[in-house]
Amino acid sequence: MSGPRRPTDPPGLERYYVLTGGRSGPGGSASTLDVATLIISCAAAEPGLQHEHEEILRRCRDPLSVAELGAHLGLPFNILAVLLADLLDAGRVEARDPIPASGAGRGPDLALLEEVLSGLQRL
Repeated sequence: MSGPRRPTDPPGLERYYVLTGGRSGPGGSASTLDVATLIISCAAAEPGLQHEHEEILRRCRDPLSVAELGAHLGLPFNILAVLLADLLDAGRVEARDPIPASGAGRGPDLALLEEVLSGLQRL
């Protein structure tokens, strides 16, 4: 049995330990998760699932990023990643790469920059 909680102890550490079964990080397919990864449910919640797993499945009926999901559930990334790893391994959720912004990585549009420069010179 542990002693009394010190004021400097972070709250909830025991809860996180129980949620993850003592695991400290995701493995397998979940090791590539980042905060921008989109999560979508592939199955409905079934009786016997952990409450947090049920909540993830319910919230991810539409794609939701890991960061948004963590904010909704109030869980740190590493704890959420372990829970998501369980669901990914069971085939209950799918992880998708984020949708890239149009034109991402191409650099600036030179024609647009020339038009802006021309307009500024006319001022």
